[in-house]
Amino acid sequence: MAKALHSIKLMILLSSLFILAACTTGFEDRGNIPLSSFTKAKLSGMGSSPGAPMIIRIFKQSSELEVWKQVKASGKFELFRSYKICAWSGEVGPKFREGDRQSPEGFYEVTPGHMNPRSNYFLSFNLGFPNKFDRSHGRTGSNLMVHGDCSSRGCYAMTDDQIGEIYALVRESHKGGNRSVQVQVYPFRMNGKNLAKFANSEHMDFWKNIKEGHDIFEITKTKPKWDVCQGDYSFNRSGACGASTLDPTVVAALKARQAQDEAAFKEARANIKQAKLDEVAAAQAKVEAKQALEERNEKITGWFGSLFGGGDNSSDNGAGQTDPNAPTPPARN
Repeated sequence: MAKALHSIKLMILLSSLFILAACTTGFEDRGNIPLSSFTKAKLSGMGSSPGAPMIIRIFKQSSELEVWKQVKASGKFELFRSYKICAWSGEVGPKFREGDRQSPEGFYEVTPGHMNPRSNYFLSFNLGFPNKFDRSHGRTGSNLMVHGDCSSRGCYAMTDDQIGEIYALVRESHKGGNRSVQVQVYPFRMNGKNLAKFANSEHMDFWKNIKEGHDIFEITKTKPKWDVCQGDYSFNRSGACGASTLDPTVVAALKARQAQDEAAFKEARANIKQAKLDEVAAAQAKVEAKQALEERNEKITGWFGSLFGGGDNSSDNGAGQTDPNAPTPPARN
């Protein structure tokens, strides 16, 4: 009996140690959570692989994070998956200083050193803010992340399940020999109509600058090479301020796209202006209609008052005095 009891206690102890070890390993090694078989199959189905080059695009206003993977056959990037951002802080526009709780915008490179498998937010990777551009403008901030836990104080927060997959995709891309994963962060979808909505923003010049990189990717589906020239982002140039390295056909396509967006911008601005004029006119018409109704009600009230004895007295001069020319009634005996 004692031997059997000892065996049971030993089994319980070993089970407890096994459970504890499993929990600890899961916590400590969560940075190596493998990609699901479904994700691997989807990558294979599009002609890519876990180790292939990768680009992330973030759009603040619509709270979207896109993962793009390079396809081996064409060398171009295709959209792999789009995730709904759980939370981001601040407003559309770049981050300027530490503590402003503003999520950054611009172009960033996530290297293996930016990965944080022991984050307080389950998993995270640092965007690398401030980058070369940010530093040239004296912008400050630290620990600007894409992380889990669905809570943001200047970062881009995802659910834990989402960051688990995104983190693993970035990790595997690094393992595939890619020095970095580019992260492009935009205020909104970069088109003329959206820019027109913020035409008076102080950030317009900055947005038009990063739109160049956006448009290069949209047209070529290749990774834009960025640098900083005289305080602006420069894209696909030989050196920071050198000549463009883009193919002439791409340059022509960029000019056509920019002209199209400019036309859309002007049309949207005109529509916004007209909508405001229509709104003012409608408000004025409402005021005038109300005034007309009040005047009409006053006239009706005055007519009824006159009809029932509340109008002018023919023997009264209107000032509460008797008319001196009115006939004098005969005296009473």
